[in-house]
Amino acid sequence: MTQYGFFLSCEEFTPDELISQARRAREAGFTRLAISDHFHPWNDAQGNSAFVWSMIGALSQAVDLPVTTLVTCPTVRLHPAVTAQAAATSSVLLGGRFALGVGTGEALNEHVHGDAWPSFDQRAEMLEEAVEVMRELFSGNLVTHRGRHYTVDNARLYTVPEEPPPVYVSAFGPKAAELAGRIGDGFVTMTPDADLVGAFREGGGADGKVVGGVKVCWSADRDEAVDRVHRLWPTELLPGELAQILPTPAHFEQASELVTREAVAEAVTCGDDVDQHVETVRAYARAGFDEVYVGQIGPDQDAFFDSYRELVLPALRR
Repeated sequence: MTQYGFFLSCEEFTPDELISQARRAREAGFTRLAISDHFHPWNDAQGNSAFVWSMIGALSQAVDLPVTTLVTCPTVRLHPAVTAQAAATSSVLLGGRFALGVGTGEALNEHVHGDAWPSFDQRAEMLEEAVEVMRELFSGNLVTHRGRHYTVDNARLYTVPEEPPPVYVSAFGPKAAELAGRIGDGFVTMTPDADLVGAFREGGGADGKVVGGVKVCWSADRDEAVDRVHRLWPTELLPGELAQILPTPAHFEQASELVTREAVAEAVTCGDDVDQHVETVRAYARAGFDEVYVGQIGPDQDAFFDSYRELVLPALRR
């Protein structure tokens, strides 16, 4: 049965707001949490970018829900050995209720050291090696690794969970979905695409989790909600590989000028139509997803949590 979780957006909300949302999510009946991992927000209007590993430590003391990163890039900004230590400690703090969602990343977050941004094929190769390194370290054994992209010299994690955290691999196309099936314990994608789920399953992920997420804007005023999404999250509608290659929030703001308000109104669930919210989330269950994370855009969090607790989540579970 599909599980419904809440998505914590580090780009849009302060650390205190994220902790409050996590508590509200639990009270509303969401059974798990996902959290973004960014160095920059997508645009200046979002205005935040908390360090995800500090947030996970705080969440472990605030709620008892499982937490998944959606998603961490363990290849450029952070070395996979450092990412492995952060993930292992997070899993210990959460009593094993942690999953490491990983992906090939975006230049927006990963260029900050001044490294050249690799092609997708190279990034996929780096991710595969990074996952290999992290799995070795999760064992708690002494690890020396000299690969094409990473070197680890006599490294050992002393704080490790009883079981290694599962690694879920993000993918947006069939080639990447096959990679997720081959190296991951699960598959992350943001669209309810049954064909991609099938590519993951056929690529080796027959028993893996399929995880997705969707942003909505619950509001009694639909027009106001559309305006809010158009201001804060037009980046969700940018086509192709732009989200992976644009390097700064300013570049995303420039590209987002091409995203019309009408496109946002058509693509994003806005307003307080319960049936529409239910259908938006249920599409993931129909496509074969095991976990779906819903994020609320904007400040009207109280109305969102009240409505999902009383109306949307009960309808999804019937």
